[in-house]
Amino acid sequence: MAEIKVPELAESITEGTIAQWLKQPGETVEKGEFIVELETDKVNVEVISEEAGVVQELLAAEGDTVEVGQVIAIVGAGSGAPAASAPAKTEAPAAEAPVQEAASAPTPAPQATEESSSSSDRTIASPAARKLAREKGIDLAAISPVDPMGRVRVQDVEAHTSAPKAAPAPAAKPAAAPEQEDGRATREKMSRRRQTIAKRLLEVRQNTAMLTTFNEIDMTNVMALRSRKKDKFFEDHDVRLGFMSFFTKAAVAALKKYPYVNSELDGDELIMKHFYDVGIAVSTEEGLVVPIVRDADRKNFAEIEADIASLAKKARDKKLQLSDMSGGSFTITNGGVFGSLMSTPILNGTQVGILGMHTIQKRPVAIGDQIEIRPMMYIALSYDHRVIDGKDSVGFLKTIKELLENPEDLLLES
Repeated sequence: MAEIKVPELAESITEGTIAQWLKQPGETVEKGEFIVELETDKVNVEVISEEAGVVQELLAAEGDTVEVGQVIAIVGAGSGAPAASAPAKTEAPAAEAPVQEAASAPTPAPQATEESSSSSDRTIASPAARKLAREKGIDLAAISPVDPMGRVRVQDVEAHTSAPKAAPAPAAKPAAAPEQEDGRATREKMSRRRQTIAKRLLEVRQNTAMLTTFNEIDMTNVMALRSRKKDKFFEDHDVRLGFMSFFTKAAVAALKKYPYVNSELDGDELIMKHFYDVGIAVSTEEGLVVPIVRDADRKNFAEIEADIASLAKKARDKKLQLSDMSGGSFTITNGGVFGSLMSTPILNGTQVGILGMHTIQKRPVAIGDQIEIRPMMYIALSYDHRVIDGKDSVGFLKTIKELLENPEDLLLES
């Protein structure tokens, strides 16, 4: 018999949430095969079984919070006969609702519950969709997925929720808050990751003297260079030439010129970082994550673009590891992909600077004594004013601007 325990996740992470059981009681599991997916503050982690055998018991349900070292399943020898099923996820502690439990005790419907649970367990669904369906009380088996392979995604759950119903369900519903009764408002629990994002962002606002400085870039030259080189670039490197590599190289050059923007405040000491691990913010279904392009100063455009593409795919597929997101020294976020014209990005963790890119918009600008229509982008540097003064913040953005308006200089400066 082998115990499946929550593994060590990271130095700062002590607990996680059961996102999805990949094996059920009675099913066989091979040594090294994934048995459960855990959702942590930063990434989803798949846990393997150290022994081959049959899953005998699940000691935590999907949605439960579990701690590092906690036993969450039992694997033993056997023929594959079903054992005890996963414990049901309770919505509130028993002490909070004794009357409700007593009232529901005479009329249980265990058979219907088991059938519904079994049907949902067999449905192929993403962890995010499974969680959303559980929070909304929806049977996954009742959802018609758009995916031709039959995988239920978040969009399918939301579409099912908003679809008109022929008649109200006859089963009794738990008491709802007044604002929920008429359907004009609904309540859903934030995911662990979204709760963590909210907590960290609030901590940054409360614990730093954050300030934002703006500038704008005439993107004419970098767009022309990219247009001329992108086909050959793709042919040579099998990766597309985007704007992020230009901004990453420009940021590295600016960080070398203004090293305090690449530092970290620790009490009354500054940690000066002599490496350039640049975080690139990526939007996912469950929130923003920031994987790291390591040693960006030592990489060429193709290597940076390849790293960004690989990390973005891992983020979308929920395959990022904690090592992919730890130890960055500076961050770039691109709100322009969503059409943002201007924003004030919030600092990432203990870093003291973050560069915000925005959408490219054609605007009339003065070129000498003439007015011309140029593709312009606003850029923003949010920084911790306790470490960085206005002179450095303005100079940092000015360096970014000058390099991107003369992109050939990036080959010499970065």
